[in-house]
Amino acid sequence: MPEQQIKWDQIYRNSDITAAPATVLRQNACLLPTQGTALDLACGLGGNALFLAQHGLETQAWDISPVALAKLDDKSQSAGLHIQTKPVKITPETFSHQAFDVIVVSRFLDRSLASAILDALNPDGLLFYQTFVVDKLTRSGPSNPDYLLQRNELLTLFEALTLVYYQELSRIGDLNAGNRDEALFIGQKT
Repeated sequence: MPEQQIKWDQIYRNSDITAAPATVLRQNACLLPTQGTALDLACGLGGNALFLAQHGLETQAWDISPVALAKLDDKSQSAGLHIQTKPVKITPETFSHQAFDVIVVSRFLDRSLASAILDALNPDGLLFYQTFVVDKLTRSGPSNPDYLLQRNELLTLFEALTLVYYQELSRIGDLNAGNRDEALFIGQKT
């Protein structure tokens, strides 16, 4: 069993984390297509997957933790939703022969996946991405800089997409207001 899987299985087994959709997805739900396919990448407990399925999208949820996916399966079944879960260590090869109208990535960063994510988006497909930045103000999220975005990095990683929305509040203005720890991005493949 991979070390990362053991780590995340333990986190999900021993916590009371609740599944909630990413802010970037919830606040921009009006952009979602009325039908199509969606992927919640590195889904954890699947807050994004549940949200996408509730909006009528044929949804897949991928994560390294079978424990998290089992909890998502239970929650989706009790809600009468169908979500196809896939326990997998996510690599660029994971995306082979996959295509989605919507991909959501929340609080996960693996820069080596950027090209595979782009390739897996259908024409006119949307990428919703939200994760931690290196100059975050709190201790939430990872401390390893490998898993933290540099300033405006999502704009570079996904420059092939047409920008729909971007927010990175950083250290400007009232530091007690707004989401200061994460960058939020939406891009469309054209």
